[in-house]
Amino acid sequence: MRTAACACGQLRLEIQGDPQGVYACACLECQRATGSAFAYRARYARARIRVSGEQRAWRRGSDAGRWVEQYFCPVCGTLVYMGGEALPDAVVVSVGCFADPTFAAPARLYHAARRHGWYVTARDIQRVD
Repeated sequence: MRTAACACGQLRLEIQGDPQGVYACACLECQRATGSAFAYRARYARARIRVSGEQRAWRRGSDAGRWVEQYFCPVCGTLVYMGGEALPDAVVVSVGCFADPTFAAPARLYHAARRHGWYVTARDIQRVD
């Protein structure tokens, strides 16, 4: 069992089991959503997640033309997790919300061509454009 939470702690996710995948994304939308150079997320089956606390959602488009819904805390603004049209039975959780520096490294970096020039990945991380 893992717990992910926003910065103020009122929005929490309890998650059973290991992630189906861990990735980073350097697309411009993820950069804007996180306020950073990339997003670092873990994908889980929606059925394995229990959400507690108040949340708000914002739906945006993606480079592939499908929608993505971002769920965030209305108190502190932390983007805790996302769902999307392309993966209806899964959610992706912002890895920083686990507050676990031992969390698995990403296996892939999506939109690698859009990464900032200083952002160098480990050799074993697959770059996908």
